[in-house]
Amino acid sequence: MSAVPISVPGVGESISEGILAKWLAADGSAVKAGDPLFELETDKATNVVPAPASGVLKVQAAEGDTVAIGATVGVIDPSAAPAAKAKPAAPAPEKAEAKPAAPAATPNGGSEHLSPAVRRIVAEEGVDPSQVEGTGKGGRVTKGDVIAHVEGGASAKAAPAPEVKAPAPAPAAPKPTAPKGGERRERMSGLRQRIAQRLVEAQRTAAILTTFNEVDLTRVMATRSKYKEAFQKAHGVGLGFMSFFVKATIEALKAFPAVNGRIEGNEVVYNDFYNIGVAVSTDRGLMVPVIRDADQLSFAGIEKAIAAYADKARKGTIGVDDLQGGTFTITNGGVFGSLVSTPILNPPQSGILGMHAIKKRPVVVDDQIVIRPMMYLALSYDHRLIDGREAVSSLVRIKDCLEDPERLLLEI
Repeated sequence: MSAVPISVPGVGESISEGILAKWLAADGSAVKAGDPLFELETDKATNVVPAPASGVLKVQAAEGDTVAIGATVGVIDPSAAPAAKAKPAAPAPEKAEAKPAAPAATPNGGSEHLSPAVRRIVAEEGVDPSQVEGTGKGGRVTKGDVIAHVEGGASAKAAPAPEVKAPAPAPAAPKPTAPKGGERRERMSGLRQRIAQRLVEAQRTAAILTTFNEVDLTRVMATRSKYKEAFQKAHGVGLGFMSFFVKATIEALKAFPAVNGRIEGNEVVYNDFYNIGVAVSTDRGLMVPVIRDADQLSFAGIEKAIAAYADKARKGTIGVDDLQGGTFTITNGGVFGSLVSTPILNPPQSGILGMHAIKKRPVVVDDQIVIRPMMYLALSYDHRLIDGREAVSSLVRIKDCLEDPERLLLEI
């Protein structure tokens, strides 16, 4: 059977490339069709791409590579066997200790091959005849050879030249002390790059202003405490704070449509539907999955949608479709302990609500100082489209609905 190519799948109309973040199977390993194969990181989400067939994986793209949609990053060979682990090589046999070679015989032989004249001059000059190169017949040493050897040795024994000491090197400049902690560099993920780009885009293109208020959550907390067990039993999901805030926000958006709108060129687009984005912090960065047609959902429906997105966030399976089409965003910095902040718009939306930590504080109620669970609310908005009156009034509407949650049921 021929090898099956592993192609980068399409993950959205506006996405043309991604980053191969991580191979989830090793090169040369056996995989089954549908097994998680690699993570594809785009500017919106990280997607796990499954194996298209069963067989042996052959990787053709490295982790960290930018890959185009439709590109081939590897193949699966259905007929190949998994690569066997290499066995450690056997130790090489020890080499036998080399024995010193016997000295080669000198071509001119010993003194028995020398003529009487040569013997005499050798004796007078104290020359070892075996060290003299013979030029006579058969390599014999002649008298001239000995004289030349003696004269050559004398010239070689020239007086050594006086040693010239090199100047002492200059002391090296002290090296700068490196910081104890050092530094690390990591490539920004595609998602983090996209977050950075969108935040800068929001600051550059919109006239962002933030208005603040505070809300007494006494009645919301009392309602949750009274009905949370019955709610869990009836719907199979917990009753959290977010469903109250989503419902209250929708009431405000209905009353002030501009806060749910956006600017496109020279036109204002008013959305007559309510897709509420809920910011979720993940290990890979901030994501804003969208609860679609949230005005059509009950409290239980909203809580189930939030729980489903939370599960996807933990598993890293939030898809591009989950993040698109929002008309307004809610972010909750209170889960990290934030007391107050100024949230940044999520383009092209024109409004974002910031929730914060609930703190017991003394407040005046009916001329009495009482302790109440209070939360600061922040509404950031695009002042190009939304006037201060609309922004402040919409935030007050959210506050009123939360302080009197029965209004959410009656939609008044």
